[in-house]
Amino acid sequence: MGNMIGKQAPEWSATVYDNGEKKTLSSTDLAGGWYLIYWYPLDFTFICPTEIVGFEALKEEFEDDGITVIGCSTDSYFSHNAWFADKAIFPGGITHPVIGDTTHRVTKDFNMMNKAMGVGFRGTVLVNPDGNVEMYSINGMDAGRSPAEILRTCQATQAGGLCGANWSKGDSYVA
Repeated sequence: MGNMIGKQAPEWSATVYDNGEKKTLSSTDLAGGWYLIYWYPLDFTFICPTEIVGFEALKEEFEDDGITVIGCSTDSYFSHNAWFADKAIFPGGITHPVIGDTTHRVTKDFNMMNKAMGVGFRGTVLVNPDGNVEMYSINGMDAGRSPAEILRTCQATQAGGLCGANWSKGDSYVA
């Protein structure tokens, strides 16, 4: 796995679950804007829905910062559609796009493939309007992420100054 920070993000196109509809989304569609892709290993699991619901809950806050949030797993659109229909797990539904990367192309191109398990890592990538990777992280498979911390880190990345630990949007920069 190589460091992608500052490098051009791969071009990609994929089938997505988009608020219940099957659509195609690509890096070209998102060109000129910020976007965040978060990978999770598998549908119908236990940690993954906590993250998906967390990103969904913060979708408008990401959008307020001009960031499109996109989920991704190596499951299919059909698997996403069946799982996201479960109102006990996803009571508010899932309205942000989630890639069904059954070819593993997007996952491999971003170096997010866990070859041993045949699924994506629990990873996150932020791409800037110039198409360069600004943030890149991978967690262990058993450690869920905090979407609120990812939002804070995205905001710090966009802020244009030196942002210390626990910096929040609107705080002063480190002198």
